[in-house]
Amino acid sequence: MNPPSQSVITEFAPTGKLRCGLNMSNFLLTGRDAAGAPIGVAPDIGRELAKRLGVDAVMVPYAGPGLLADDAGKNLWDVAFLGAEPQRANVIDFTAAYSEIEATYLLPAGSPLKSIAGVDAKGVRIAVPERSAYELWLTRNIRNAELIRFKGGDETFKRFVEDKFDALAGLRPRLIEDHAKLPGSILLNGNFTAVQEAAGTPKGRAAAFAYLREFIEDIKASGLVAQAIARNNVRGLTVAAAAAA
Repeated sequence: MNPPSQSVITEFAPTGKLRCGLNMSNFLLTGRDAAGAPIGVAPDIGRELAKRLGVDAVMVPYAGPGLLADDAGKNLWDVAFLGAEPQRANVIDFTAAYSEIEATYLLPAGSPLKSIAGVDAKGVRIAVPERSAYELWLTRNIRNAELIRFKGGDETFKRFVEDKFDALAGLRPRLIEDHAKLPGSILLNGNFTAVQEAAGTPKGRAAAFAYLREFIEDIKASGLVAQAIARNNVRGLTVAAAAAA
């Protein structure tokens, strides 16, 4: 791809540095090193983008995606890495996905439920982390079951066990770990949605967004996303397909 123009660089990094908004609740894409600094696939992509822009990258961590989206209009970050959701698209321009993660259900031992579709039934209570991309999807699509929302994956899992919920909604890689902690629990095959992990700019930065969209397609095609996934030893994360022309 062509190098960015000076106007793109200025629009992308008005402070002279690229401020990368990170969703720290997604442990597949972000984490922290021994010193507490953000590491992972998303920070790696942010640093690659900053390198191409010729500026330094600054990581701006957020506890969850909702808080990250809330700050889109406050000039606190320049590029964000989080699930692309229609509600967030009101304030963020999203690229096509650079990776995908399956979302499914974990059921307690002895559950009579047998399928993804069967979970959406009257009387079924589903525990789900609030404001996650898949919680937003469930909110739009669940018709009969009851959604009960909690803060973060750890608290949601704790309440799922202690309060004897019928199902726990989550990303498959996290649920694989939770499944191992609960002998006899059932991890359903298939998925109710695949979370599209994308990059985005705050609304109103058209030139920066056009460059970002091209950048994401370039790093998917060149293998840089796959390399970042492998380098960070992430399981359950796949490179998204190329965007439609």
